[in-house]
Amino acid sequence: MDKKELIRKALEAKEKAYVPYSKFHVGAALITEDDEVFTGCNIEIASYSPTICAERTAIFKAISEGHKKIKAIAVVGDSDFTYPCGVCRQVIREFGKDATIIIANTEDEYKEYKLDDLLPHSFGPEDLENTRSEEDV
Repeated sequence: MDKKELIRKALEAKEKAYVPYSKFHVGAALITEDDEVFTGCNIEIASYSPTICAERTAIFKAISEGHKKIKAIAVVGDSDFTYPCGVCRQVIREFGKDATIIIANTEDEYKEYKLDDLLPHSFGPEDLENTRSEEDV
């Protein structure tokens, strides 16, 4: 799947957003390492804490279907170049450390990033592999 098709899928997902409070629609589409595509939209709840972003919706759908690694994710929103929030960047880090992140307004107007561009010096699963025990402290 090419970038433009992934952006089209994100634009379609954006139309499904449930945003009665902010009125700010966001859509995301990702492709896994085995070329499966998952989409997501933001979903707001009156008590904002349980609200979920489009990126995490798409990622969690992929994970729940057994796909644990993403190659690319496209994000579109109602503002000019809507970027993932900090929480979404951390979730992308968990499942797509080397993923391409496409921030788009249209199929022809987009920017590409690697996660290190958006979340430098990130903390990930490998940081927990070398944790010190209480005896080491």
